[in-house]
Amino acid sequence: MLSDVTTPQDLDDRFRETLAALPAAERRRDPADPVTDDAPLTGGQVLDLFDAQVTSRQLDLAGRWLRSFGEGFYTIGSAGHEGNAAVAAALRPTDPALLHYRSGAFYCLRAAQAAADPALAPADPTRAAVDPSEATTDPSQAAADQAPAAGLGRTVDSDQAPAGGLGRTVDSERSAPAETVDSRPSTGTQPTVDDVPTRDPDAEPRLSGSEPAGTGQAPAANGFAAYADAARDVLRGMVASGLEPVAGGRHKVFGRADLAVVPTTSTIASHLPRAVGMGLAVERLRRLDSAGRRTGAGMRVGSGAGATHAPWPPDAIVVCSFGDASVNHASATAAFNTAGWYDHAGLRIPVLFVCEDNGLGISVRSPEGWVEATLRAKPGIRYFSADGADPVRTYEVAAEAAAWVRRNRRPAVLHLRTVRLMGHAGADAESAYRGPAELAADLDRDPVAATARLLVDAGVATGEELLARYDETGWQVRRLAEEVLGEPKLASAADVVSALAPRRPVRVARAVADAAARASGPQAGARAEAFGGKPPELAGPMTLAQSINAALADGMLDHPQMAIFGEDVAAKGGVYGVTKGLRDRFGAARVFDTLLDETSVLGLGLGAGLAGMLPVPEIQYLAYLHNAEDQLRGEAATMRFFSQGAFRNPMVVRVAGLAYQEGFGGHFHNDNSVAVLRDVPGLVVAVPARPDDAAPMLRTCLASAAVDGSVCVFLEPIALYHTRDLYAEGDGEWLAGYPEPGEWVAGHVPIGRARVYQVGSADDLTIITFGNGVRMSLRAAAVLAEEGVGTRVVDLRWLAPLPVADIIRESSATGRVLVVDETRRSGGVGEGVIAALVDAGYVGAARRVAGVDSFVPLGPAARHVLVSADAITDGARTLLAR
Repeated sequence: MLSDVTTPQDLDDRFRETLAALPAAERRRDPADPVTDDAPLTGGQVLDLFDAQVTSRQLDLAGRWLRSFGEGFYTIGSAGHEGNAAVAAALRPTDPALLHYRSGAFYCLRAAQAAADPALAPADPTRAAVDPSEATTDPSQAAADQAPAAGLGRTVDSDQAPAGGLGRTVDSERSAPAETVDSRPSTGTQPTVDDVPTRDPDAEPRLSGSEPAGTGQAPAANGFAAYADAARDVLRGMVASGLEPVAGGRHKVFGRADLAVVPTTSTIASHLPRAVGMGLAVERLRRLDSAGRRTGAGMRVGSGAGATHAPWPPDAIVVCSFGDASVNHASATAAFNTAGWYDHAGLRIPVLFVCEDNGLGISVRSPEGWVEATLRAKPGIRYFSADGADPVRTYEVAAEAAAWVRRNRRPAVLHLRTVRLMGHAGADAESAYRGPAELAADLDRDPVAATARLLVDAGVATGEELLARYDETGWQVRRLAEEVLGEPKLASAADVVSALAPRRPVRVARAVADAAARASGPQAGARAEAFGGKPPELAGPMTLAQSINAALADGMLDHPQMAIFGEDVAAKGGVYGVTKGLRDRFGAARVFDTLLDETSVLGLGLGAGLAGMLPVPEIQYLAYLHNAEDQLRGEAATMRFFSQGAFRNPMVVRVAGLAYQEGFGGHFHNDNSVAVLRDVPGLVVAVPARPDDAAPMLRTCLASAAVDGSVCVFLEPIALYHTRDLYAEGDGEWLAGYPEPGEWVAGHVPIGRARVYQVGSADDLTIITFGNGVRMSLRAAAVLAEEGVGTRVVDLRWLAPLPVADIIRESSATGRVLVVDETRRSGGVGEGVIAALVDAGYVGAARRVAGVDSFVPLGPAARHVLVSADAITDGARTLLAR
């Protein structure tokens, strides 16, 4: 066995000693009977839990073994947390789950649920269909469903289920009065992009090993086959195998589309805001289904190419697990606060948070009682608790919590007390911060040993029989570990980035063309009505803000699942009026205000996109994005990377930003830092400068999100929102008409393509710029033209990916390049442009005019640190004089 690779706690030997010392019960119990007289689980079902726990434990030991000779790259394990298998059993395998990195037993149990034959637990047609929107807490109207006993994992749907079945009454001092139950059959598909096979979502969870052996006989082994796929998945992640099914060797994560397990990178609590967004979206889509506006799996994100189906059943709930130390993280606080805030406002968020509390964050202790006090104090979130070392009680409470969330569509938290065995990870020397008595106390609460003790005491199995199961699982895991060692690894940079952010520009262009055809054809009447009988193309020249507003309206018309939200976007119409009137046109369900928290705004978008919507959140100012940038970097941009496209979170984030506001400034409202955006792999960053670019660029971002699952940041220059003139007051040169749908194809702006303005002969100088720099550079070019200098002004339009081919072509045409960068000199866009020129072997002259490495001060002082038209003109003259 693998006992020689355990940590000094010698967990494997301790477990063996424990099983060997367990005295056999006086009589054998039929595994088909309750494991104890009043238990909601049969002996056979507890054996299923034991098998899942043992598989997880053996995977932890295998991870240490692999690491001992340099073939394993991940040793954070689940030892001590295996009680979460009972949580998985209390949920449906179609409930989307975002899992903590100590969720090995949960993952194994869910894989076994999914592998079971759905015919073993068919939907009961005798149960009355109840619309969950009519759920009540009135005891006199409680549902009278009689849920028959079923296989492990059947969700408790009734407070009146018969004794002995998994739907038996849960006796808890926290129990709510009996409530009407949503017992409609589940519908929908799993959240896959292409051809991931789906299971029958109507079937209740059941494991293949739930059938009991003959009465009085030793239980037949469940068979490692039920857990082999899960074990292989985890081992492949440990060795970075290219065949790992979700991340493809990019990271060790728990995730698989057909298991409804959404991969997370397990950064502290960063996935919790997404879970809230998923709950919001699941509930919104369920209500659309109840209203008859969505039928089965046919709901589509958009009407054009790339539309996807609704991923989860209408009555699904979201489960999200995390550690006790994460309770203190700002992302967790944001998620809890948002869930409670919406609950207080009457908007339902069906999320079950699961806090797995082992009392430690690496070496930092959670103060005694702190986690419980914190979780109990969260307004709008119902509190449940259980001891993970008690599998029956954990299942009982988890089933109660899941049923409560499912019935009421409201958030709850399950506080699961656990222990941590074998340290935080392989390199963690616990003896440096934990004494022998404390370590021994945790060993005494080993959840796998506790489950074994329950089975032996009940007479379901003997210690010897359970040890045989443990050993057989260990050898099978070791065999699989040796198999995956020889599997191919990612062999090149191209392999690594292949799943990052695939671009299909032809399909995106086709989606824009299809949208144009619909807008001028079958949707023409609805479009005219939405615009009050006067389509925007008839409204005359528009400002940048007006053009964005019209394009957003067209997007809402073409993408039924598109939603616009953020601080002040609905009733007020945005601080600058960019979303004015959209709520009145499309309703409060699709255009709504959020609480003031950027992490939550982006988290809502991440979850909504994952659930099948097309979210367009707004960040009110660029400076406020920095409060929540990890939601873009660590969560949004990594989803396709860590799932090879099986999951995606399409999103277009509108951000009002950059400097040059007159009469309103300071570093928060004139932020000119975009470095954090350009540094995120796969992120699309668009900066429209002119009204006639804004609409087509926004259409491209929406189409790319729908077709490719892209995450786009649409950075809108505040100072240009209402600008009308270019050269002189009253010239109207910065206004532009809105194109009619028939012109959308010809005016399509692909991602990564620049726009070039030619002033004079355009032979002497190339100015490369973006945003406010476009207007200032055109004014400078006009001055230079009077001096006989011909200029090409290149508007980058896209800061990521940069339009490198256009940069090289236009620079080579003149041999003199002036890069005008309104961001900062260090970390600014100009650095990327210069680097692109150098990489391409450009040999001409080049110079930069950029903002000073400073925050932007208030009032006239801002002029000292920002680029000006005069500075551009002077820089051009200096360059031309070389």
